[in-house]
Amino acid sequence: MLCSREIFNFLVRKDVRKILKRKDSDAGERGKALEDLRASLFNKLRSSESAKRQQQRVCGPIAALTFNFMVAVGIIFINKWVLKNVGFQFPVFLTFIHYAVSWVLMAILNSFSLLPASPPTKSTSLSLFTLGIVMSLSTGLANVSLKYNSVGFYQMAKIAVTPSIVFAEFLWYKKRVTCSKVIALTVVSIGVAIATVTDLQFSVFGACVALAWIIPSTVNKILWSNMQQQENWTALSLMWKTTPITLLFLVSMIPFLDPPGVLAFHWNFYNTSAILMSAFLGFLLQWSGALALGATSAISHVVLGQFKTCVLLLGSFYLFGSNPGTTSICGAFVAIGGMSLFTYLNLQGKKQPLPLKVSSCLPKSKLGEGNGENHNGFGSESV
Repeated sequence: MLCSREIFNFLVRKDVRKILKRKDSDAGERGKALEDLRASLFNKLRSSESAKRQQQRVCGPIAALTFNFMVAVGIIFINKWVLKNVGFQFPVFLTFIHYAVSWVLMAILNSFSLLPASPPTKSTSLSLFTLGIVMSLSTGLANVSLKYNSVGFYQMAKIAVTPSIVFAEFLWYKKRVTCSKVIALTVVSIGVAIATVTDLQFSVFGACVALAWIIPSTVNKILWSNMQQQENWTALSLMWKTTPITLLFLVSMIPFLDPPGVLAFHWNFYNTSAILMSAFLGFLLQWSGALALGATSAISHVVLGQFKTCVLLLGSFYLFGSNPGTTSICGAFVAIGGMSLFTYLNLQGKKQPLPLKVSSCLPKSKLGEGNGENHNGFGSESV
């Protein structure tokens, strides 16, 4: 009883009350600081412009291209494992699983308010609907093409995407590519053609699918790049809006392009785990591809895909002792030389001094936006 009375007398002393009050005040300030930090992070994600600036700051052109390159190489091996070792011969349904898993992961992020907000409605519903359709056609037809054609023929078809993008961007956005860049892109295309000419195996149906894939692939890359650069879309927010449309059209493609029997497939733990692993990498590939297109340009993304082909070919030769032939190896080096020239020209464009601004408070010219002005060195294809 005496001990408790002494403790009470100690606590009610004036100097002790000040210390306790100060500690309570410090704890309150720390709690307020943590609350302010949480609110700041929330606002950065929920504001489309803040989320866009955050994406550009964290994932610049080099980081986005590297991320996309690493994931693309990884998914090639896992998809080959799924199609060959697992025996899952349903390429369009595999694409559907990829996008379904992507949508589930984004729904989880959205439930925790971690998904960046969409920008104010500048994009028409037609633009989002068109992007969803071409995404389904581009990815679905690409997997069907790989099933019926050799990798070499698939790469040959991909070469046609480069001039298609240049022509389409000139028609839609009045973008012009300098003569030096045209020469660099021509060298890249010739090099990839030489590198893959020894592996041209295709069927009539596969060739038709490959040709039909060129147009949606071109439109897909252009829309992804321009909607992010001109309308403040982030990669994840645009994926969140368009993935349901993509899933709907993939379902309509399955009966026409996939063989029957997907329900009879042996869905054991091993096979299902391999397919889900492929789907997770598919989500990362879609995200990294969107980041790369938003940070650079459609043409730069195509050049990255061709660089990936050459690296895989040379890596197989040096690391695994495969012999694609002297012609293919020389073609790969020619293509890499063209890619190096293209990258150098982009970096030179980045170093060019910008024109002096009359006043920083003046609104941005809509003519400049329409011409696709971009000062990151990679996305600018204008003269």
